[in-house]
Amino acid sequence: MEYDAIVVGAGIAGLTATAETADAGKKVLLLDQEPEASLGGQAWWSFGGLFLVNSREQRRLGIKDSKELAWQDWLGTAGFDREEDEDYWARKWAEAYVDFASGEKRAWLHAMGIRFFPVVGWAERGGHLADGHGNSVPRFHIVWGTGPGIVEPFERRIREHMKNGLVTYLPRHRVDHLTCQNGTVTGVAGSVLVPSPAPRGEDSSRDVIGTFEYSAQAVLVSSGGIGANHDLIRKNWPDRLGNPPEKMISGVPAHVDGRMLGITEEAGGRLVNRDRMWHYTEGIHNWNPVWSNHGIRILPGPSSIWLDARGKRFQAPNFPGFDTLGTLEAIKKTGFDYSWFILTQKIIEKEFALSGSEQNPDLTGKSIRKVLKRALPGASGPVQAFMDKGEDFIISHHLDDLVNRMNKLTGQSLLDYTKIKSQIEARDREIDHPFTKDLQITAIRGARHYIGDKLIRVAPPHKILDPKNGPLIAVRLNIVSRKTLGGLQTDLAGRVLNASGDAIPGLYAAGEAAGFGGGGLHGYRALEGTFVGGCLFSSRAAGRAIGRNVM
Repeated sequence: MEYDAIVVGAGIAGLTATAETADAGKKVLLLDQEPEASLGGQAWWSFGGLFLVNSREQRRLGIKDSKELAWQDWLGTAGFDREEDEDYWARKWAEAYVDFASGEKRAWLHAMGIRFFPVVGWAERGGHLADGHGNSVPRFHIVWGTGPGIVEPFERRIREHMKNGLVTYLPRHRVDHLTCQNGTVTGVAGSVLVPSPAPRGEDSSRDVIGTFEYSAQAVLVSSGGIGANHDLIRKNWPDRLGNPPEKMISGVPAHVDGRMLGITEEAGGRLVNRDRMWHYTEGIHNWNPVWSNHGIRILPGPSSIWLDARGKRFQAPNFPGFDTLGTLEAIKKTGFDYSWFILTQKIIEKEFALSGSEQNPDLTGKSIRKVLKRALPGASGPVQAFMDKGEDFIISHHLDDLVNRMNKLTGQSLLDYTKIKSQIEARDREIDHPFTKDLQITAIRGARHYIGDKLIRVAPPHKILDPKNGPLIAVRLNIVSRKTLGGLQTDLAGRVLNASGDAIPGLYAAGEAAGFGGGGLHGYRALEGTFVGGCLFSSRAAGRAIGRNVM
């Protein structure tokens, strides 16, 4: 065989697995249907948040974390309930990942040159009981350089191996099926696509100009999930989240289509936990889209008033940034695919960040000077651009005008000014004293006990309707598709299992295609910072296993 291993998919999982396999002296063929401009896949576009436990950054900020607390949070979030079957390997992967995140993960990344922004973010705050969903402490570590800062050291390792002859990288090679012999996966076959000038992330042609077939002792599938395939999302949509959305925007490029999941299943691989998925509720249409139906997620602080499509305020713990899927379920139960934030200028200046490397040029460009500008008055440049040009933003100095324009935006007269005014006035009265029965205000005040939130993330509690805090801002929030939590079931070496639970010789999977490990190490929900990290961990394990096992 010309190659020891074939890796299908050149996202961060594919890059990591390829680098680890080549580090063991094995010859690797890396295939991807996209042009070379998209090397690194979704990770390049990410905000670059990584889940770390008891890190140096946490300790500097006075955050007391531990592996035991992180595992408690993971179990309360995952809610594993198929442990004799679909969750058997998922739980083992989860425990191994928490060990990794609280152990060598930071040192491993640091040795490759990855550094972290000093303020640790507090994502998925939960809002339930101590043993329920959410992070008990801040654990969201933003990579200095965001997504490109994560991709760069792995791409560098790949380029070095390409020079020394251990890695061959072929973009525009779409795998159409896995070749098998006597129950063993022996290679891949597929179509050579026409060369494409499409820049990173943009839709590329699917025109075919040729075919290929390659063989190897090991084939690793690292092709991602189904986030851009809305039909497949709807097909797998769980009843517990209500009816599937009729309208969604896409948080990932069009090539995240799930093709290889079906192809691997046809070769005998077992897909598990298909009903588990991760979509955001705070999506806005990108005014300057890169891919089709391009959506951006708002990373909100806790202060915005969150209303359903009819103008009713959501109940605890459905506050901004607390429980993504809990709020998604609440939204879908209203019968609509959208909801609203109402907030003030003071809130948007302090609390609005946008997910994505391109939406954070200061962090992505590693510019300390530009990062410091976040402390100045006014919204950040990317946020201001959405305020000026985004179709989902409405700005007004008067609530009645704001509500009228909200109704006009949707073309429906669902919002009643009097009822919305009454709810916000009731909330504002709770600001007058240090006591409150409004749990959102309690959460805001609690968040500001953490120095990171107080400095750059959470606005001081103030009255929404006080003109000095304005103007008022309304944001229509759409459901934005993102991650597949289930996937190909794998053992701790990344070997794909069949329906009988046996490893298929020659076949491996990693990253989102494997549910980030084991077919779904997140269970039902995620703690955030665990998607790119799960790709790194699962592909590192699989790549090293291939390096040990192929002869």
